[in-house]
Amino acid sequence: MRHLKQILFVAVAAITSLVVAVSCGYKVTYNLSGGSIPPEAKTFSVAYFPNNAPMVAPTLSNVLTEGLRDKFSRQTRLQQVEEGGDFAFEGEITNYTSTTASVSSGDYALQNRLTITVKVNFQNAVDQTLSFNGKTFSAYADYDSSQLLVDVQDQLIEEICEDLINDIYMAAAGNW
Repeated sequence: MRHLKQILFVAVAAITSLVVAVSCGYKVTYNLSGGSIPPEAKTFSVAYFPNNAPMVAPTLSNVLTEGLRDKFSRQTRLQQVEEGGDFAFEGEITNYTSTTASVSSGDYALQNRLTITVKVNFQNAVDQTLSFNGKTFSAYADYDSSQLLVDVQDQLIEEICEDLINDIYMAAAGNW
């Protein structure tokens, strides 16, 4: 019974807070994807992210660019436009490196780490204070050192790009 009272108290507090926020004139827009998009925003655009890293993977730019477009198409009500969206993204891949992640007691590499870094410019036409330029996002995945990078890079790129895309999404739309 005590647990039920606690749940009821939390629910009433949350509803009361929401009613107060709305009655004070705040525009509150939530969605279940972990983001907050202002109602005035209608469109988004994602420019192609070129791979300007010293080491280049042929599929990386496309996976990152299309993944970010897909994320905003699937998880927001915004409509995609070629350029000049209310939420506009552009940037570049600045780092793509494979390094040793862990070493055995005999100084042999056990795991390697693929790290991808991107620099992102985000323009929020609805609220310029939420825009950012040159913000760096980095993510990595480890793989067994007995594997060649060329044999596992496509899978690793998918994993790492998913993390990068989620981080970029939350930086742009997760401002609540």
